[in-house]
Amino acid sequence: MTPARTHYVRPLDIKQGRVDLAHGSGGRASAQLIEELFARHLGNEWLAQGDDGAVLPHPGEGRLVMATDSHVVSPLFFPGGDIGCLSVHGTLNDVAVMGARPLWLAAAFVLEEGFPLSDLERIVKSMADAARAAGVPIVTGDTKVVERGKGDGVFITTTGVGVVPPGRELSGRRAQVGDAILVSGRIGDHGMAIMATREDLGFETPIVSDTAALHGLIESLFATGIDLHVLRDPTRGGLATTLNEIAKQSGVGMMLREAAIPVAPAVGAACEFLGLDPLYVANEGKLVALCPQADAERLLATLRAHPQGADAAIIGEVHEDAHHFVQMTTAFGGKRIVDWLTGDQLPRIC
Repeated sequence: MTPARTHYVRPLDIKQGRVDLAHGSGGRASAQLIEELFARHLGNEWLAQGDDGAVLPHPGEGRLVMATDSHVVSPLFFPGGDIGCLSVHGTLNDVAVMGARPLWLAAAFVLEEGFPLSDLERIVKSMADAARAAGVPIVTGDTKVVERGKGDGVFITTTGVGVVPPGRELSGRRAQVGDAILVSGRIGDHGMAIMATREDLGFETPIVSDTAALHGLIESLFATGIDLHVLRDPTRGGLATTLNEIAKQSGVGMMLREAAIPVAPAVGAACEFLGLDPLYVANEGKLVALCPQADAERLLATLRAHPQGADAAIIGEVHEDAHHFVQMTTAFGGKRIVDWLTGDQLPRIC
């Protein structure tokens, strides 16, 4: 008998190699990329099943929450993070602000032909580190490759699944007249970190993205027993757009206090230099919380006791308004409407 022919496959050259179209073909090259790069960093018992989907244990009591988000940030690497950890944090936070405990993640990659494997490994390792730190594994995924010039490096879509324990009820529809509005920290860090890096602005004080997973902070809020009405992460469109969304959903108005809204001096100076309003600049590691006014100080103390909420502040309150306007008392004692974002202040920030 003629011995079976063996096929030697050269290991991936992570340092010098690049993504090519064969890596998206579904054949041997695809399998090698998955095994030697993705599975090596993201591996866990569910991903190791190797099927088209992951068979997962039933979460038991509670309601399931699912969220999905696509990430197209430019540049891919920025002070404080990269598209890898951002794609994990962003979806985890979308699940967590619904009151859910995140359980699992799925990830899909669109890679551009010619993208350096060393950069891809750096991104995947960042995702793996972020998922492990959060205690939420990436259990299934997909990879596609597009022709050179049609993908801008890498796009990542992540989907998260979590479970809401019985008794929790959070929604943008639950804001009530008299509620206090709190924010967990300084706004605008992520968007301005992206802009400063993209435009090579070189500010004297470096601006670092706030990208972070918030579910630990959120669980500490629920542990107080406070009746939380709304939680949101003010990402694309910033604080202003998020509050307008809540006001519309709940049919209420809001009054903010400009002097109470925390903004890092470097971010404020950068926004002033560029003619931007920090209220509309994206965040990736902050949350907005609405609760009854009587619980506001206790909620504030809980936020400030957590490392991710050290700069938390009460920034306004909910009131009756048939027009559902978000308004703000300015530092000079006047008032202005904080309207919906029109257009896009900062494209490609998440």
